[in-house]
Amino acid sequence: MADDTRSIAAVSLAVGHGHRPVVDGVGFALFPGQMLVLIGTNGSGKSTLLKTLTGLLKPQGGDVFVLGERPGSQPARVAYLPQHPVSTYTLPLCVEDIVTMGRFARRGLLGRIDSDDRQVVRESMQRTGADEYAQRPLRDLSGGQQQRAHLAQVLARRSEVLLLDEPTAGLDVAGRRLVADLIAQERALGVTVVMATHEIGDADTADTVMLLAQRVVAQGPPDSALTDAALREVFRFTERH
Repeated sequence: MADDTRSIAAVSLAVGHGHRPVVDGVGFALFPGQMLVLIGTNGSGKSTLLKTLTGLLKPQGGDVFVLGERPGSQPARVAYLPQHPVSTYTLPLCVEDIVTMGRFARRGLLGRIDSDDRQVVRESMQRTGADEYAQRPLRDLSGGQQQRAHLAQVLARRSEVLLLDEPTAGLDVAGRRLVADLIAQERALGVTVVMATHEIGDADTADTVMLLAQRVVAQGPPDSALTDAALREVFRFTERH
């Protein structure tokens, strides 16, 4: 078992689909309240790494622990925002329904939602601004409004680890600022954050930045990792593929 003072620890980790690693040699350790930002273009491996941390994909090699256990073994303590939430397209639910789903990890699908849960849902919608359209069908909203609803669902889980895949997608400048503020608030509470993005500005307050292009191009504090040479390699990755 990994050192349980660490929220997430990875050593010589290889991630991928099937038997084909997308990225290997990944190593990092995050403690409560710290943030790792993954920067890369589509296909660089950042979403694959996030899915491995959630337990949706099995590691191809190496070791990884989340809250001292194997990924996926503690769903009530880890919240994941995928890049394309399924409920956005398939379920005829209103925003409040979607956010309430964030309580299911603690209550179970058949568990009863009580007044405390409903209060958490209201607070989470207020924090993202989704309370303004709480009763509207999610599929009738703009992309930015849908993203605020899904962010509220993640916050409603009250988890110790947040795994966020492109959380600022579809948001305007005010929305991106809101996401940064929400992450700062969660980190102040001791929540550990791993965020995948292609926006360099999202890394400003990270403890560690990892630049990916089907390999770890650079890693470290923002000032040392975000060099011109490393960024050129990362953002030329799409042109080469």
